[in-house]
Amino acid sequence: MNNHTELHIHPIERIWIIISFAMIGVFAIAVLTAGFAYGFQLPVPEDRVVDPNLVATPGATAFGEPGLRELSPGNMEARILAQTWSFSPKEITVPVGTKVTFFVTTKDVQHGFHLEGSNINFMVLPGQISKLSTTFNTPGTYNFYCHEYCGVGHQTMYGQVIVTP
Repeated sequence: MNNHTELHIHPIERIWIIISFAMIGVFAIAVLTAGFAYGFQLPVPEDRVVDPNLVATPGATAFGEPGLRELSPGNMEARILAQTWSFSPKEITVPVGTKVTFFVTTKDVQHGFHLEGSNINFMVLPGQISKLSTTFNTPGTYNFYCHEYCGVGHQTMYGQVIVTP
């Protein structure tokens, strides 16, 4: 006596199952290839203990006087403070070939930070410092803006990185 039961799959269903698994494989390969080939970075919180009520106080944190600081030749650090409805500083100028590490936080509500023409795109949350780096190899103007709706004046929340030759 044979208790073995066979599973019968209609030929068209079998084809769609194979296509589904093949598509999952193609998507996985595409994500891994893009991640390694284009250097995707995951935005990892740099620090979670910044007090949103004191973050803009001069002397209390590095965001009390936001701006650009040169760490070494060709390597800079940008501290940007987001607040309803502006970024401070609104404009940064760097020479071509400079690697800039962006540290961004907010003192009020959730914002976003997207730097066009780069791999910089992350959430800006009260009490957290977000960090990503990019190297500017082409002179020009790179706009950054808030991509999370933060209130009535959201559309005015933008700035620029000017890369000089």
